[in-house]
Amino acid sequence: MPVQDNVALPSLRDLTDGGVVRRSRVRDMARNLAQRFDIRGRPGQAAGTLSGGNQQKAVIAKWIPKRPRLVIFDEPTRGIDVGAKTAIYTLIEELTSDGVGVIVISSELSEVLGLARRVLVLSHGRQTGLLERDEATEEHVMALAVSG
Repeated sequence: MPVQDNVALPSLRDLTDGGVVRRSRVRDMARNLAQRFDIRGRPGQAAGTLSGGNQQKAVIAKWIPKRPRLVIFDEPTRGIDVGAKTAIYTLIEELTSDGVGVIVISSELSEVLGLARRVLVLSHGRQTGLLERDEATEEHVMALAVSG
């Protein structure tokens, strides 16, 4: 699907009049989201042809107009470049600043330590620790991760 349709999909009900999708509303929403999230590409471009980082930003952006109370990110920066990672981190911080609950699942320890206020450590599918930000050091997390 084109980027503009892709990012508008969860909000189609809000972009219709009498059951008819208003293309101008779709374009406006897509333009606003692309600008806010710095999604690089043309609105009519197939979303699958965007870079990995821009695809990731588009996936996040399309849910924001729905005003979620909780967002779960599973490996949000896997396979994307450093610039896109920074943008994703900024988006996550903005969500938390807006009062949205955020859960980040990541195998990158530096990512977890940089974003988390609290770290839940699992080993072999079992919880081995729950650390507050000031307790969550690489050494402490790794010791809990291998303790199971």
